[in-house]
Amino acid sequence: MPETETPISLYNTRTRSKAQFRPIDPGNVRMYVCGPTVYDRAHIGNARPVVVFDTLFRLLRHVYGDHAVTYVRNLTDIDDKIIARASESGRPIEAITAETTDWYHADMAALGVLPPTVEPRATAYVPAMVAMIETLIARRHAYHREGHVLFDVKSYPDYGRLARRSLDEMQAGARVEVAPYKRDPMDFVLWKPSTPDQPGWPSPWGEGRPGWHIECSAMSYKLLGESFDIHGGGIDLVFPHHENEIAQSMCAHPEGRFANVWMHNGFLNVEGEKMSKSLGNFFTVRDLLDRGIPGEVIRFVLLSTHYRQPIDWTEAKVEEATTILRSWRKLTDGIEAVTRPSSIVVRALSDDLNTPKAITALHELASNPEELAASANFMGLLTEELGGWPWKRRVVSESLVFSTRVGFDASEGADTLTSSAEIERQSEKVMNLLRLREKARATRDFARADAIREALTAAGVKVMDRAGALSEWEIGPDFDPAKLKGIDA
Repeated sequence: MPETETPISLYNTRTRSKAQFRPIDPGNVRMYVCGPTVYDRAHIGNARPVVVFDTLFRLLRHVYGDHAVTYVRNLTDIDDKIIARASESGRPIEAITAETTDWYHADMAALGVLPPTVEPRATAYVPAMVAMIETLIARRHAYHREGHVLFDVKSYPDYGRLARRSLDEMQAGARVEVAPYKRDPMDFVLWKPSTPDQPGWPSPWGEGRPGWHIECSAMSYKLLGESFDIHGGGIDLVFPHHENEIAQSMCAHPEGRFANVWMHNGFLNVEGEKMSKSLGNFFTVRDLLDRGIPGEVIRFVLLSTHYRQPIDWTEAKVEEATTILRSWRKLTDGIEAVTRPSSIVVRALSDDLNTPKAITALHELASNPEELAASANFMGLLTEELGGWPWKRRVVSESLVFSTRVGFDASEGADTLTSSAEIERQSEKVMNLLRLREKARATRDFARADAIREALTAAGVKVMDRAGALSEWEIGPDFDPAKLKGIDA
C-alpha cells in the first residue's frame, strides 16, 4: 500500500487527461522509458527525460517501496547511426557502443540519476524480436517482401490514436520512405536485410537486423509482460516511435493492454531557440560539466520547469540555480537529514510530477535544514554524491583569498587566516551563527537575530539576506575572528 495519503495523479498522453495512478499490481509497479542510441555523447535535450523519469522512479519507490518498482530503460546498441559511425571511424561497433555507454553512465550519474532496475541492450534481445515478428506475420499484421518485413499499418484500426491523427494526416506530415517493397507508404520496417559489411542475425527472412520500433516492444514484453503501468519518453517519440510500438505490441499480444499510462516530456530550447549545431547552441551534458557547471545545477534547471512544458535553457537559469543550491548547501552543511521527505514535497510531486511546486516547497523548508536536506535528497539534490562542486565559493571569495595571501596583523588583535584549515574553521563558525540567526528569525525572535547579524558585521562579515534561503555572506579584508568569540554559537 502507498506510504502517503496523497494519491499519485499522472497526465496520460493517450487520454489527454490527468487521473489517479492505479498500478496493475501495487507490489510490482512497472515502468519502461526509451533510452539512448549509444553512438555519441548525450546532449542536454537527451538528459531531460532521464532526469524527469528518474524523479518519477524516486517517487514511485517512496510510495510503493524500493523493491516494488521495476524501471526498465533500454540501450539501443544496433542502429544505422552506429553503423555509420563505425564506418566513418574505422572502429568496431562493439568498441563504439561500449565507449559511449560508459560515457552515458558517467554523464547521467553526474546529474544524480539512479541506475534503472534493468538496462537491456537491444542486441541481447534480437531472438525475442524475431519471435514477435513471426507472431505478427502469423496474425496477418506484417508481411515479408524483398528481405524486409513490414508492419501493415492498415491492419490495426486504432493506429494514430496516441498521436490523435488520422492515417492521412500522419502520412502527409511524416517523412516516410516510399519503397517498392511496401504495400503502403506508412508501413514501417520490422526487419531489414544486412549486407556483408553490416551486422546481422539469422532469421526466417535471411541475415538481417531489426528495425528500431520493434526493439522496445520486444524488450518491454520480455521484461515487464504484455501489460505494464507506465511508458515514458520525449514528446518527439509520440509519433512515429510510440505509435508504432503500440500497434505492433497490441497486434502481437491483443490479450494485453501494453502500457496503461503514456508520459512525455516537452522539448528543450536554448535561449529561446531550438537547439541545433547550425546555430551554435548545441551542447552535450559533458560540454556543460567541462565548462564547470555542476551536475546538480544541471539537474535543478531541468526540474525547474514542469516536465510537460517546453523548457528554455538559459544562462540566467544556470546562475539562479547555482545561487539557490549554494545557499541550500550552506544551510544544510553538516546537518543530518531526517529519514523522510516533507509531505508538502511529496504532495507536489504526486500531482503529475509538479517539480516547480516541489522546488517552491523546498524554499519554504529553509527554516528547517534537516527537512530541507531530506526533501532535496528525495529529488536527487543536495546529495553527498553531487556535493563535489565548489559550492563554498562565496566563502572563499576574492576578499578571503586576499586575506589568505597577506594574513592579518596579530599585533592588531586579529587571528591569522593563513591556512586552509583555519579558513574552514572560521567559515564553520560563521555558518553556525547564521544557522542560529535563521532559527531565531523562524521563531520570530528578531532581537536575537539582529544581535547575531550586528556581531557578524562588527567582525567584518558581510551578510546579504536572500528570500527563502540562508543568507549569502562574505568575509571582508577587515575580518577579525577574535570578535566572534563573544557570540554564543
